[in-house]
Amino acid sequence: MPDNPVPILLVEDFQPFRKLIRTLLDGKPGLQIIAEVADGQEAVHRAAELKPGLILLDIGLPSLNGLDAARQIRELSPDSKILFVSQEFSPEIVQEAMNLGASGYVLKRRLASDLLPAVDAVLRGETFISTTAP
Repeated sequence: MPDNPVPILLVEDFQPFRKLIRTLLDGKPGLQIIAEVADGQEAVHRAAELKPGLILLDIGLPSLNGLDAARQIRELSPDSKILFVSQEFSPEIVQEAMNLGASGYVLKRRLASDLLPAVDAVLRGETFISTTAP
């Protein structure tokens, strides 16, 4: 991990999940959530403004879904790594997310076990995808 904390943009419309993600990440040295937003359009604006090192991005968002937001974020903040955190687990959705340049995909139902390993893998330049097994 670098000396400076990795700036993270957290994009999740469901407040209890946002709080859980924050709780999981707050105890991890080297990471800093610099902004939280609840819709896709705001995610695009904040990503362009802040150029975070990592974006945790839900798919089911108001105003602009996470996949469409990722398309725009790729153009505006190409160096930001995107880690999807979603309840969507169809192979087509996961494949589309990865085709958009995402570095990882964590299923919300596996958040407690997969989020920190996924963040570590993505920050090392690796890919992480949650398995669909319980």
